[in-house]
Amino acid sequence: MDNAAIAAKIEELIAYANAELCLPSDDAAYARNRLLDLLDIKEPAEPVKAYGELQTILDPILTYAAKAGICDDTETAKILFETRMLGLLAPPPSFISGEFRRIALSGGVEKATNFLSDYSIKSNYIRMCDIRKNICWETRGAFGRIVVTINRSKPEKDPKDIEKAKNTPKGAYPKCPLCKENVGFAGNVNQAARQTLRTVPIVLNGQPWQLQFSPYVYYEKHCIALSDEHRPMKVNQATFIKMLDFVDLFPHFFIGSNAALPIVGGSILAHDHFQGGAKVLPTFEASNRRSFSNRRFKNVSLSILDWYNSVIRLSSKNRKDLSDYAAFILETWEAYDDESADILHKTADAPHNAVTPIVRREVDGTYILDMILRNNRTDQSRPFGIFHPPAEYHNIKKEGIGIIEVMGLFILPGRLFEETRLIASYRFGEKKLDPAALSIENDPLHKHKDALTALIDKYGTRLSKKEAEEAVTDYINKTCEKILECTAVFKNTDEGQRAFKRFIDNIL
Repeated sequence: MDNAAIAAKIEELIAYANAELCLPSDDAAYARNRLLDLLDIKEPAEPVKAYGELQTILDPILTYAAKAGICDDTETAKILFETRMLGLLAPPPSFISGEFRRIALSGGVEKATNFLSDYSIKSNYIRMCDIRKNICWETRGAFGRIVVTINRSKPEKDPKDIEKAKNTPKGAYPKCPLCKENVGFAGNVNQAARQTLRTVPIVLNGQPWQLQFSPYVYYEKHCIALSDEHRPMKVNQATFIKMLDFVDLFPHFFIGSNAALPIVGGSILAHDHFQGGAKVLPTFEASNRRSFSNRRFKNVSLSILDWYNSVIRLSSKNRKDLSDYAAFILETWEAYDDESADILHKTADAPHNAVTPIVRREVDGTYILDMILRNNRTDQSRPFGIFHPPAEYHNIKKEGIGIIEVMGLFILPGRLFEETRLIASYRFGEKKLDPAALSIENDPLHKHKDALTALIDKYGTRLSKKEAEEAVTDYINKTCEKILECTAVFKNTDEGQRAFKRFIDNIL
């Protein structure tokens, strides 16, 4: 496109920002001049009121910028430049937080969170053009619904970006991707641009926190609450109080915390934060397997869930009793040993027992606190974790099994999109199995060679294409079930449930 066409796209982008990003009409000339300067366009086009879908406006501008040498011609560079452009049009953080408060006061907090979520999408902070690439399906296993997502929304790194990242020093600012200082950050090949990120200040247990939405949208209204202070994650009674405060502020959301230990925790343990959102995750649908009367807190009901891993559910309308009981259970679990169940709370100075807590509030005011019991111990025969999936499942999921997965929602790597198609092509005979080729480490199916051989031994290579694809999906579903079962510290066997009851006896 020539300069005149790009100038016309700038006008379309300004019209979009006026309508969708709260850009005041009085600021249109200011925004126009900044975009003209950024793109080295000397003359503007005539203003317009009509505009197309955001990505159809941006993509020609990005192509022009790359050809003109204004930005590098890689996916990462284009996203950085795109975010920079939209950052010139986005309202300041104070406007978004002020509008959030205004909507909350006049229309309720659900409308306010919808506003923040919509802004995050319309500003391309949440890039729906990428999120829509994800493949998602549901399956029903032995203990309930499981949701499986192949995450294709994170683009593969361009070799040019990899080389540039290697030569770009990693700065100490912001300290991590969750720090509130990310708002407005320009980003680079090592760190995402955040000029369009907006957060809203909230108070949890008397401390300043921020609310934002996740750019990855792993489930409906996926939000993040993060501490203003950059401090390591820790789960204790104060954590439960903060989570209860959160659902009092936002009763239409759940909130949860990863365990604060490696292997069983999240990918960012250096910054205290929670994940929450709409109440749509599979564990919420799990029924009680057994319920118990406790003598310590009469106002709190206790049960264990009929679920793949080991979940204690507490429910009460009394916040204080609930948090007190949860703290007692956590303290007991953190010091608990049962060698017959492979549970040791500590080796040397390393703690192993932890919990993944999740809180929600029902319409009648009842608080529900799920405590998923975790243990991150390893041994010589299970170096990845005694309660972590072993190497035979790493072709499907090797990363830590954190809060989202243990609740029944699997985020699988994007590589599986192509790899599963290749596996299916062997299954319906389009390709012939060559064990020697699969033994080469850089072969795309090397990590799947054992699974592929077993599948062909079981089903042969005469399935139809549809049957082969369904069989591969079924294999992924069953593997996800097995991974969930691996995370159970008390297995779903008679012996495992007797061990679970022994722990329960310690907290009644």
